[in-house]
Amino acid sequence: MKKAYLVLQNGRIFEGIPFGAEGDVTAELVFTTGMTGYIETLTDPSYHGQIVLQTFPLVGNYGIIPDDFESPAPKLSAYIVREPCDEPSNFRSEGTLDDYLKHMGVVGLYGVDTRALTKIIREYGTMNASVLSQLPDSIAAYTKDLAARALSGDVYAVSCRKPFAASEEGTPHIVLWDFGFKGSIAGKLAARGCKVTVVPAASTPADILAQKPDGILLSNGPGDPSVYTDIIKNLRELPSSNIPVFGICLGHQLLALAKGARSIKLKYGHHGANQPVRDTKTGKLYITSQNHEYSIDPKTLPEGAVMSYENVNDGTCEGISYSDIPAFSVQFHPEASAGPQDTEFLFDQFLTMVGGKRNAAQ
Repeated sequence: MKKAYLVLQNGRIFEGIPFGAEGDVTAELVFTTGMTGYIETLTDPSYHGQIVLQTFPLVGNYGIIPDDFESPAPKLSAYIVREPCDEPSNFRSEGTLDDYLKHMGVVGLYGVDTRALTKIIREYGTMNASVLSQLPDSIAAYTKDLAARALSGDVYAVSCRKPFAASEEGTPHIVLWDFGFKGSIAGKLAARGCKVTVVPAASTPADILAQKPDGILLSNGPGDPSVYTDIIKNLRELPSSNIPVFGICLGHQLLALAKGARSIKLKYGHHGANQPVRDTKTGKLYITSQNHEYSIDPKTLPEGAVMSYENVNDGTCEGISYSDIPAFSVQFHPEASAGPQDTEFLFDQFLTMVGGKRNAAQ
């Protein structure tokens, strides 16, 4: 049987069996703990520039379902599972995981000890890795170079190129600033009767205001938020418009940086559908879906900003409320997809804020 190899920057090598597309890939290795939702994981643009490891051992058992896609095509670099299912059982399925990865050009690897891999990442942190069809002559030289590489996702590689309507009719009108948005976010707004216009990551404040929005939603996306200095600059100018803003995941981080906070990289990030968060005001707990490597340092929050949610596991910042601008943001995904729907009410909270501004202006 044909073999392939996962080489970690710390020199560890895992032998596996290739599936999906053929090829060699180098990227940042992360793990996700979702027991279901592999379709949404595969098509989530936030995984751009990453090799994704599924901790749940069996993946592909309900096939590939296009209606559940979060974007038209996968953006991750490679996909690692313990065991792929070749005979899915689901009336909605339109193919196997292997066939889908082949069709979309995504390199896969299975038969790997995913439990051992996850423990390594938890102990040493997120690291660079390569999926290789053949091992290099010198592992020491290869891993030294691998460890020195600065690898990250890129918002501009996953954002739309020009504005488009995700929902053409409705009120209020929400502009979704696309840093790599999940389709379910637009879907939650459309289900609430909103007109939704998606605009590119490179949009200026003038571009966004020209859409005449009632509210602005800052989407999720990949990578280190601090490197997107142009977006942060544009965001810094936008609040003067007094239009309500809601940030999700990367959008949450970018808004905080625009207000003067700083971001930090977590040891191995939060990826999965079982992250507990606490409302700092009420003490109420929620289980949330998350996918990020970076977090906002709550010690650096500026005046007028307070941490509204915190992660129960590690105390990191999971949400910010602003008193000087009509805005709030969360690190987790209220649309879930896949995951618990505990915090879907945040879309209603945002639209209540939008409605209050609209009524005040009339």
